[in-house]
Amino acid sequence: MKNRHIKWGLAALLPLLFSCGGSRSEMDRFIDELMGKMTLEEKLGQLNLPVTGTIVTGQAQSSDVAERIRKGEVGGLFNLKGVDQILEVQKIAVEESRLGIPLLVGMDVIHGYETVFPIPLGLSCSWDMAAVEESAAIAAREAGADGINWTFSPMVDIARDPRWGRVSEGAGEDPYLGAEIAKAMVRGYQGPDNSLSGNDHILACVKHFALYGAAEGGLDYNTVDMSRIRMYNDYFPPYKAAVEAGAGSVMASFNDIDGVPATANKWLLDDVLRQEWGFNGFVVTDYTGISEMIVHGIGDLQEVSRRALDAGIDMDMVSEGLLGTVKKSIDEGKLSVKAVDQACRRILEAKYKLGLFDNPYKYCDPEAAAKFVYCPEHRAAARRIASESFVLLKNEPFRGGKILPLSKKGTVAVIGPLANTHTNMPGTWSVAARLEEAPTLLEGLQEVAPDVRFTYARGSNLTEDPAYEQRATMFGRDLHRDPRSAQALREEALRVARGADVVIAALGEASEMSGESSSRSDISIPAVQRELLEALLATGKPVVLVLFNGRPLTLGWEQEHVSAILDVWFGGSEAALAIGDVLFGDVNPSGKLTMTFPKNVGQIPLYYARKTTGRTLPEGHWFEKFRTNYLDVDNDPVYPFGYGLSYTDFTYGETTLSAAEMPWDGSVEATVRVTNTGDRDGKETVQLYIRDVVGSVTRPVKELKGFRKIFLKAGESQDVTFTITRDMLAFYGSDLQKAAEPGAFEVVIGPDSRRGTKAGFELLGR
Repeated sequence: MKNRHIKWGLAALLPLLFSCGGSRSEMDRFIDELMGKMTLEEKLGQLNLPVTGTIVTGQAQSSDVAERIRKGEVGGLFNLKGVDQILEVQKIAVEESRLGIPLLVGMDVIHGYETVFPIPLGLSCSWDMAAVEESAAIAAREAGADGINWTFSPMVDIARDPRWGRVSEGAGEDPYLGAEIAKAMVRGYQGPDNSLSGNDHILACVKHFALYGAAEGGLDYNTVDMSRIRMYNDYFPPYKAAVEAGAGSVMASFNDIDGVPATANKWLLDDVLRQEWGFNGFVVTDYTGISEMIVHGIGDLQEVSRRALDAGIDMDMVSEGLLGTVKKSIDEGKLSVKAVDQACRRILEAKYKLGLFDNPYKYCDPEAAAKFVYCPEHRAAARRIASESFVLLKNEPFRGGKILPLSKKGTVAVIGPLANTHTNMPGTWSVAARLEEAPTLLEGLQEVAPDVRFTYARGSNLTEDPAYEQRATMFGRDLHRDPRSAQALREEALRVARGADVVIAALGEASEMSGESSSRSDISIPAVQRELLEALLATGKPVVLVLFNGRPLTLGWEQEHVSAILDVWFGGSEAALAIGDVLFGDVNPSGKLTMTFPKNVGQIPLYYARKTTGRTLPEGHWFEKFRTNYLDVDNDPVYPFGYGLSYTDFTYGETTLSAAEMPWDGSVEATVRVTNTGDRDGKETVQLYIRDVVGSVTRPVKELKGFRKIFLKAGESQDVTFTITRDMLAFYGSDLQKAAEPGAFEVVIGPDSRRGTKAGFELLGR
């Protein structure tokens, strides 16, 4: 390496000092000295994040940016894969640019790197924070070994409209659970103490700030309009939790808020994020977030770039508005150099905390890449965690006994357009996955149960509409359309089904039917697949619906007619083996839903933490005139939030409280006895819900305030206790100040948001 002005050795111990709460003065002095040598153009270069390399997720094309790196016009790159390629560009930055400032190298490591875990919505259904953190830590270890030092994850957007495709990337509808998962993901990526030590941990990026999951009509990139009291109580908590966990960066969302796009929203990015929450990392735009504000209609590229930088944006992804226009705005007196210096400092601080000034090649270790990426240990973890994400939606008796778990003998027919595909298994946003190496469902079942005779038929295409199918399978290279007629495919499937003891119907969505730019107005299983399922049921054979999906689907018909339904989401690179583990009983399913499943799209938005109206329909009723209800469907979901079955049975005793009154500075303990009354060992997620009976503003009918996943052997009982504190009862009122209010509260502990036993207490005043 050439001798540079940057003091690599001086920086060696400082990230450790910083992470342990030590003085920032040494880091400040280091960056002051560096920035003193930088031209305005070089400072603006640090704010520039172009796309390049082997993976492109947006509309821009890859380009050779080597010369621009040499000129100091690039602060980071993203979606460049492979340690050798990344090492090459990092060397250009460090050894061939004037100041030798290393690059940030980002990637959409959303639910794993080459070892892929369940899509985030599926992962959230494990309700296992240790597993969530472990998945992020493994992703960081693999990505970090292969040259990546920054991930555009976690996505913590609360979403209550399953038409929106990006529900697959989040943790569902609940702010409390979403906040716990956000913290676990940040810990996994950055390390429990945010030390960012070695190349085992990388910089997290919390997205999309803010409210992206509330896009109108579930239509991607769409307008969001809501009250600030709803923002603070329902949508902000996961972002705030991730910031408090130490996330090093935040990504602005595409949508507007109060009429101002998030990318230029000073109230959001400065008043809330930095002033209220104390965030001290940097903010990056989403893909072309700055230039898209021209289409929003708030100015030309110079104006929207000025507004973005003034609002608190520090790094411009792809638009190159900051690099190309800010100097002109400064020359015209529309912007101060101070704004550029502030943003540049934040980018340099992030590189400093990552240890890149001490060792710019710390994330480029071919030996570590060979050792950790897609290694057996990581794949075993992915298989184990995937099996905990699956949700058993139904398992009713069929001719005297329940279908699941299956016996490892006889003949099993595996039928459906999703039964024998490799590329579909990992799910959307598997940008680094070895898609062709992921076993198909058929292959996974054969490995798990080698003594079973498996037969196979495709049964149908994914949809009846070739154009729709092409859009829905654009990255699924082995999901090609079968040219045979629907009747011919179905007849073949029925012949195979009649020769089997049991039928596994692998149906639902292809992986790219959810995710970014994959909104659906009809969230049912496609009609041609439903017709196949009806025909399979008509054979009289026991049928297990193995459901692939990246969102809640409308499953009213399936719930009524199919005896066994296992929701497997998209379970990652080891999904097929994990599905076999659950279907054949090697693993007892324990997943619980984190989004409500509606009966039809007309019920949307449908979520458990609703508010009452002055004319709320009584519980258990369908229709009463002049009540809050529909004429054609009841208000209930097919499956509620928190729902999930097991191969064993759990019974709940009465919820008991340690006291009927809680002192203002005290606490109350809520306890329930849970018993495994079945004949199998199993895991159960015990859920605590609280209702504020009377408030200064209207309050939800119940809110999740705690959960605990426990393991009980057959016949075993356990007392599960939650400590309720005043902070758990606090909420944001009309003044946007968070506080608890004295009065009556109801407590429900149960297996999901619809069932449980109730108790009550009163919070006393000061």
